[in-house]
Amino acid sequence: MLSWISIFFSSFFIALSGALMPGPLLLATIAEASQTGFWAGPLLVTGHGILELGMLFVLLFGLSPFFQYQTVIVLISFLGGMVLLWMAIQMFRSLPQLSLSIQAQKTRQARLVFTGALVSVSNPYWVLWWVTIGLGCIVTAQQLGAWGIVAFFMGHILADFLWYSIISYGTAKGKRFLSEKLYRGFVGVLAGFLVVFAGYFFWSGLHRL
Repeated sequence: MLSWISIFFSSFFIALSGALMPGPLLLATIAEASQTGFWAGPLLVTGHGILELGMLFVLLFGLSPFFQYQTVIVLISFLGGMVLLWMAIQMFRSLPQLSLSIQAQKTRQARLVFTGALVSVSNPYWVLWWVTIGLGCIVTAQQLGAWGIVAFFMGHILADFLWYSIISYGTAKGKRFLSEKLYRGFVGVLAGFLVVFAGYFFWSGLHRL
């Protein structure tokens, strides 16, 4: 049964799956935290979150008239499911080589909030995520109205804050906060969650045909 609680947790795990994979924001977090301490992570994610809130409103209000068409909803469901499944496959394939030991280039941006937004918008994968998986989640969350949208975004941004705060703390303290084995275990479990969510997206699309 669809509820704001199920939307919150599904959004949390989907976002956490993406956050765990090494990318530009992770590199920036490691680089900045090594220079400025723990708060680099939360500040970077604040900028990232502001940008994502803007994207949410763009999709919610700019594309919401299209949600009434069953064809559009079915297409979004199948496209989001395919991207989720592709992500899961890539995560499973990367497990043997996956490592937290990333060589990050030192960034010299003074304004960390702005840097978080800049790093995010420069990542093509971020745009792809929002126009496929993110849009699919919005369509589902809209069934519960405003509270569904709030639950979706809160779960999504909380996952980012949690993961990047952990990375920032570990980097700032100068020691490994998570072992390689535990990190790979997290990624493997979350890849499994992505397969489940992909199946749900496919089922949702077929159900509407």
